[in-house]
Parts: sequence; structure tokens; C-alpha cells
Amino acid sequence: MTVSASEVRIKGVSLFDQMFEKFNEVIINVRGKNKYCVVPFEEYEAYRAYQLDRAYTEVTEDIDEGQYHTDPQQHFAAIEAALSDD
Repeated sequence: MTVSASEVRIKGVSLFDQMFEKFNEVIINVRGKNKYCVVPFEEYEAYRAYQLDRAYTEVTEDIDEGQYHTDPQQHFAAIEAALSDD
């Protein structure tokens, strides 16, 4: 469900309580563009846990494949190279 920023400003946080009775997320539209997504905190916690689990899996895969540096200079050089590619 999408609401405008002015509607949030007028109705306050109680607007979210009403919206979450029917929808699992609320998109806040600012000047005609979707800018924020509000979700219940429990859903945020689950999403954040998923992100952290995924990051852990990626790191362990990199370690298993030998894709890491033990020398800080090599590590910084790899970061600089990745940034210059963007």
C-alpha cells in the first residue's frame, strides 16, 4: 500500500497500525516518488537475520575457495581495484 508523506505527517504513526491490519508493508511516497518502505519490526528482524545469514554464507564460501587475503596491503589493493572498476 502506498501513502503520501503528507498523510503520514497528518495522521502520524497510528496510520501504520491501521495499514498493517490489511497490508504487510507501507510505501511512503514523497513528491510523487516512492521513497520509504515501512514494515513491522518483526518482519525487519527476520529480513535482517536473512541478510546476515547470507553474508556469513558468502564469507565461508570465499574462505573455502581461498578467495581472501591475509596481507592487509593486498586486501586494500583489491578494494581499490574493485572501486575503480565501478
